[in-house]
Amino acid sequence: MAEDWRNGGFGLYIHWPFCMAKCPYCDFNSHVSRSIDQKAWLDAYLKELDRNAARTPDRVLKSVFFGGGTPSLMDPDVVAAILEGVGQLWTPANDQEITLEANPTSVEAGRFRAYADAGVNRVSMGLQSLRDDDLRRLGRMHTVAEGQRAFEIAKDCFGRVSFDLIYARQDQTVSAWKAELREALSLAADHLSLYQLTIEAGTAFGDRYERGKLRGLPEDDDAAEMYEVTQEICAEFGMYDYEVSNYAKPGAESRHNQIYWNYGDYVGVGPGAHGRLTMNGQRHATDTWKQPQKWLDAVAAGTGENLVEAVSATEQANEYLMMGLRLTDGIDLQRFNQIGGKPLNPRTLQELEDMGMIKNEKPYLKATRAGRLVLNAVIAELLLD
Repeated sequence: MAEDWRNGGFGLYIHWPFCMAKCPYCDFNSHVSRSIDQKAWLDAYLKELDRNAARTPDRVLKSVFFGGGTPSLMDPDVVAAILEGVGQLWTPANDQEITLEANPTSVEAGRFRAYADAGVNRVSMGLQSLRDDDLRRLGRMHTVAEGQRAFEIAKDCFGRVSFDLIYARQDQTVSAWKAELREALSLAADHLSLYQLTIEAGTAFGDRYERGKLRGLPEDDDAAEMYEVTQEICAEFGMYDYEVSNYAKPGAESRHNQIYWNYGDYVGVGPGAHGRLTMNGQRHATDTWKQPQKWLDAVAAGTGENLVEAVSATEQANEYLMMGLRLTDGIDLQRFNQIGGKPLNPRTLQELEDMGMIKNEKPYLKATRAGRLVLNAVIAELLLD
């Protein structure tokens, strides 16, 4: 148990909380600011990295992920200084993955080359749609042409490039999504994140939906069919669904996100970043202040964290279940039993298997394609009390 995190590995997440504009569907911790003191942010990041390295000694760092917000708004010199510091604090894995999220509106060839020179070797781009009308509806600030141009620049600068698309959008038909997805796959990425539009409380879309003003959302059956055709078309292009919303060519899977899904340890630095860290044989949950200025002030006072809490064995097992069943490979039941100290309910397992929701291929438990369509409900049935 003390070293269970090794099954997933060890990673670092760095949150940059700023965007040029707030998208109406986004419930991430992102903020619009007219001016950003990048030197102050660099100093705070380096201080938090030092503090976290002191409590995770002698670890091999598998991945670094700059998320946001829009990390491609960070000065390349800031990214370079952070990665230089990271390299001095932890031993890098031989195949260390360093990802930076980018929006097409903040892409310049020189800027991307500078990120690559700093050590970034993978970029994840927020294209979101290949239809200009839908980009406007989604509150995006780029056009399709700008997105495609940015993608070509990224391919020239980085060995690995991924991009995101959102489907089940307003007034979108199944046939329209098929055509758009084929166009996306023809761009020759090695990794795609394909998300069904979800309406989150507290977002502009959520408020509009509550007032009955968000019209044209696909019916559940159409959204389910879009998910099915997504699997089929991606498979045609050699992209397999290794996770519910993620598709990759073999070997191009996101190593950082696999740390989450395989329930490894990860440091979370920046406003609203959370982490899971095993210290002295006990896994802890960490969380940080969400407001950017509050986080900066807290770091100056000693720590940006507002929570460091031991996670019980049952909670750990449930977290492993929630993350691991998202993967096509599923979870290792022997590991689950070891983490939680007790097995899943055999009656519930049998019922879900009879319903075609899961496959029990010992020692692995996997959600079927039908189960993945209603994965949250399947997980809710399995969680330990």
